[in-house]
Amino acid sequence: MRSGMISRRQGDCKPAEPGMLASLAMAVAPNPDSKAPGRPDGLLALADRCVQCGLCLPHCPTYQHDRNEAESPRGRIALWRGLASGQLAASAATDAHLDHCLGCRACESACPAGVRYGELLVAGRALQRERRRPSPRQFLVEWLAARPRWLAPLLGLYRRLHPALPARLRPLPAPPARTAPATPRPTGPSPSASVSLFGGCVGRPYDEPARLALSRLLDAAGIATVEPGGQTCCGALHAHAGDLATATRLAAGNRSAFARSDTVCATASGCQHALARSLEGSPAHAEDPFVLLARVAPELAFRPARRRVALHLPCTQQRVDGSVAALRALLQRIPELDVVLLDPACCGAAGVQMVTDPGRAAGFREPLLAALDSSGADTLLSANVGCRLHLGNASPVPVRHPLEFLAEHLQ
Repeated sequence: MRSGMISRRQGDCKPAEPGMLASLAMAVAPNPDSKAPGRPDGLLALADRCVQCGLCLPHCPTYQHDRNEAESPRGRIALWRGLASGQLAASAATDAHLDHCLGCRACESACPAGVRYGELLVAGRALQRERRRPSPRQFLVEWLAARPRWLAPLLGLYRRLHPALPARLRPLPAPPARTAPATPRPTGPSPSASVSLFGGCVGRPYDEPARLALSRLLDAAGIATVEPGGQTCCGALHAHAGDLATATRLAAGNRSAFARSDTVCATASGCQHALARSLEGSPAHAEDPFVLLARVAPELAFRPARRRVALHLPCTQQRVDGSVAALRALLQRIPELDVVLLDPACCGAAGVQMVTDPGRAAGFREPLLAALDSSGADTLLSANVGCRLHLGNASPVPVRHPLEFLAEHLQ
């Protein structure tokens, strides 16, 4: 594979200047009389691991975008520490800085002190959730995601109306038309099935072609698939928004849905980790589809592609699922395929931020689209449904799941 990297501005990898973080803390008034119920010691323990070295700065997309210490990981950690301890009072400004975090966890990969920023983000957002309501748009997205049976018909209506809607009412590409599988598949758990497929919420209609493709690939390797009923959203977007109660309830629903399963695969990289956590302690376990396919790759043969595609690596695939090497190995098995690897920067989708703050999200997408436009690729591949929707809304070429591309080139 060759690399088509985007040039990016680099931040300073230096310790905080004297008074820098103190000035950040002074941006909001002290709150010694806070009546917050107790100290969230778990959040403070996570925050105290940060040594404020600044090595995260060149890796943080929001700091690179704004050049504002409050938009950096160590700046946000300072804010969360102040809010959790009651030494700072929340304001619209502090909430905006915390809300802007994309959750890409690039800082976590670069941190020499081992700060578990992913856990810190969830804990911090939960603290915010206790004192403020979500915006109407955020509430609507969360409410629908937790009810896939309601969401699916609404997205079906959206698909039919999409061509006639004005641009401001088309936050997402049109969902694909329903496609009947080439051969009948079971609709519930079966003792003979080896792999169960996870549908999720928005992924249920948008990732249907990817699930059919995964079923075809596994079938070629002699592995059967089923889609158990009773599934719901993985709960990742709720957890990242601080709604831990709903995330826990959804996890319990999926644990029940896959109670008779062995291996479970999610086609969306953003769902894989949340699904794995929900299945802990149950007989079923989650496995990344690319890791699974790479293990059975000797059973798969691919025909030549004779084309160039661009590969986008979602943050979750890079830093949580760890399936980048497996995906690249699978694509390398397709003869005469030229793959251009785009800069592994966050696309800005960030769960629901592409819907709740579309203007800001588009700013993070632009460099990737510019690199794609100059790459000469005729297709963009991305393994996360949110990234594909965000990129697909403005991409000059079709944006597809790698599983679809792999299945199309099976011999």
